[in-house]
Amino acid sequence: RSGVELVMKRMLSFIAIIFIFLGYAFVAEQKHTSNHRNETKRIGLLQYMDQPALKQIQKGVYAGLKESGYTVGKNLKVDYQNAQGNQSNLKTMSEKFENEGVDLSIGITTPASISLANTTSTTPILMSGVTDPRSASLVQNLKHPEKNITGVSDQAPLEEQLELIQKLMPNLKTLGIIYTSSDNSAITQFKKFKQLVSKTGIKLKAYSISNSNDLNQVSQNMVQNVDAVFVPTDNTIAGAMSTLVKNANAANVPIFPTVDSMVKDGGIATYSVNQYQLGVLTGKMAARVLNGEKISQTPIEFIKHGDLTINLKQAQKLGIKIPKDLMQEAQKKGELIK
Repeated sequence: RSGVELVMKRMLSFIAIIFIFLGYAFVAEQKHTSNHRNETKRIGLLQYMDQPALKQIQKGVYAGLKESGYTVGKNLKVDYQNAQGNQSNLKTMSEKFENEGVDLSIGITTPASISLANTTSTTPILMSGVTDPRSASLVQNLKHPEKNITGVSDQAPLEEQLELIQKLMPNLKTLGIIYTSSDNSAITQFKKFKQLVSKTGIKLKAYSISNSNDLNQVSQNMVQNVDAVFVPTDNTIAGAMSTLVKNANAANVPIFPTVDSMVKDGGIATYSVNQYQLGVLTGKMAARVLNGEKISQTPIEFIKHGDLTINLKQAQKLGIKIPKDLMQEAQKKGELIK
């Protein structure tokens, strides 16, 4: 019996040592994380241009960082730069971040993220609002990014959006789609949307612009030949939405964008990724990377389901009836603009 008791005592002692070790390890990790948060970190935040959706992402980034323990003025410095849609500005600003020795850079939109990626292969980079990271050659493996870049995608729920268009316009015959020919995100969505529409019997007519100066003339021509307009995630068109809305309203043609801010600017309805929430996710991811999480262990994140936004005022102006179930859904899970 004494032998058994001795073995039991040794086992209990061994277990106690393990628990003590784990306790020390936990305290050490908490201290390590706390030190990371108390130490002032520097972030470069690069935004491609001014438009409402991108501003929401920007606000969300700050909120996500703050929720994770990083507050500007306390333990965080942010160098915010806006390229105003200019490619040369992107390059200059990206180099500025690298010369400053920032701990991490965040690119809002595909052009901003590509510019940062072209500037450094060592400083951690987070992309935010990039529709297709692989086609933009930013990453190849979405689950285990192999370079120094990861982030949060704004891939729109195109299937939901097409179903919404069909539900609101059951007799739709010809649908126009307009996008910027140099916008990687817009091109990716155009190709995917084209495949979806090909299965419906609806005729899709595509129109492209090279810059915002083309939008007035091209959209005037488009609205004379289509029953409705779909706009993918496109920063150039979002920044000049008033021009598109003016021409579409003159022809009594509804616009279905992919972004909620574009619905507020005169679109009819959309199932869209919440831009603010996208920014919050980016900010929280940035905090994890600042705390020591490796990029290769930080997969690209996607928001799988869109929130329903309906511009009831615009729908009434164009004579489109919104079913009650959709209005209730927008009120509960999205936004109903009256």
